[in-house]
Amino acid sequence: MIRIVVVDDHPIVRQGLVATLDDEPDFEVVGAASSAEEAVGLVQRQRPEVILLDLELPGASGVEAIPRLREASPASRILVFTAYDTDERVLSAVRAGAGGYLLKGAAVAEIASAVRSVAGGETVLAPSAAARLADAVRAPRGAGPLTAREREVLRLVAQGLPGKQIAGALGISERTVKFHTASLIRKLGADNRAQAVALAAQRGLLEPPQTR
Repeated sequence: MIRIVVVDDHPIVRQGLVATLDDEPDFEVVGAASSAEEAVGLVQRQRPEVILLDLELPGASGVEAIPRLREASPASRILVFTAYDTDERVLSAVRAGAGGYLLKGAAVAEIASAVRSVAGGETVLAPSAAARLADAVRAPRGAGPLTAREREVLRLVAQGLPGKQIAGALGISERTVKFHTASLIRKLGADNRAQAVALAAQRGLLEPPQTR
């Protein structure tokens, strides 16, 4: 029996996934969570074989949750189940330790097959996600200059502001802040926010704009 925890912040999606997975004879959904914080505690208690994880969560994102979930239950395998397949999201999820990346809209049979494969130790990627990952791997880290918006986000990250405050300061969503942060981290060749700030400082990217 494959024991599963479902993590998704949309009640209808979450309930639908639970019902769908429970219909499979070799699956048992042992819990469902709507946030990363809730998921970590649930996974630590239940120790499921597979965690079906959405990336769009309130508070900490799914990508940020992956290392915490793996620490809470090292034997559990994580299958990302999301609507987005951008280069940054796919690469970040795989780097964080996801064992699979599936897109919402997949057929029930495809979801069930992916869960079984991931539970068995295989890596499963939706075709579009696999293509994105291949493109991202081929593109060298550190490639490309920072955009004006990425520089703005970088300066606020360097000030120690959390994503919510950065979003408020720039008049954009937290989701957009996360996207720009992931992009600038990759372009700087860093592994995290702190390292990105350090590298940016070394390269003079945190100097204030020159005024006349």
